[in-house]
Amino acid sequence: MPGTQSGYCQFHSIETAVTKVYNDLLLAVDDGDVSARCLLDLTAAFDTVDHDLLMLRLERQFGLRSVVLQWFRSYLTGRTFQVIYADRKSSMVIICCSVPQGSVLGPRMFILYMADLEDTVAAQDARLHAYTDDTQLNLKCHTQEATTAAAHTLQACITDVTAWMNMNTLKLNADKTELLWAGSKYGSALLGSSGPSLQLGAETIKASDHVRLLGVTISSDLSLDKHFLLYVQRASIGSVRSADYVDHSTQTPQLLLYTLSLRLVSTTVTRCWLGCQGPSPTGFNG
Repeated sequence: MPGTQSGYCQFHSIETAVTKVYNDLLLAVDDGDVSARCLLDLTAAFDTVDHDLLMLRLERQFGLRSVVLQWFRSYLTGRTFQVIYADRKSSMVIICCSVPQGSVLGPRMFILYMADLEDTVAAQDARLHAYTDDTQLNLKCHTQEATTAAAHTLQACITDVTAWMNMNTLKLNADKTELLWAGSKYGSALLGSSGPSLQLGAETIKASDHVRLLGVTISSDLSLDKHFLLYVQRASIGSVRSADYVDHSTQTPQLLLYTLSLRLVSTTVTRCWLGCQGPSPTGFNG
């Protein structure tokens, strides 16, 4: 598996991926740097994988040959799709692309299909981190004056990534792609929505004050206040009463919500912490 990929890898999980990203952002702040992170969104990613390109990649890049390669080809080809509603059936459609979702091999084949993207990003002196199809581009700069140069570098990287996606029958979704300029709130003024924007095709990707990363909302000043506030806002009194250790008959609604928020916070933090504790032969890398 590519070294920048956290999905479906031993000793890796969503918790370790989020912890790595957040830790990298904090380390950059310790060095006095500003981090730029672009969260890419792909349109129907698994559904647009080209079978011929995938077979070529498995053979040339990963060395699969002969019978083993034929196993993969047999797994992907000959699949059909049909819609049945009541007593009516649509015509049969032969599936000539995509990897099967909900399968064991499907996500792994998609990861191998995307493996070349790492080299494209590295060519622009940027870094890539991915969790299956959740892909991020990131770089950092040391001074506010260098932020403009960093934005140009990130823009060149986005342009190259878009070209790579087009050549590999994948498409970026500009509406759901997010951009975050993060750092210390006492440092650069070009943080959050004040940071430079990027161009993705004809669409402009404006910098945000908050982005949602694998279920965790991270703010431009690296606080998690927004994340925990969203949890509390979504909490229902019913879910509070379902907690067997909460005596809701003697507590106010405000106290019940506070109790639930502590439960949610402790669960999230515990999962992230425990996710980092498993043994890893190569050290922690998300």
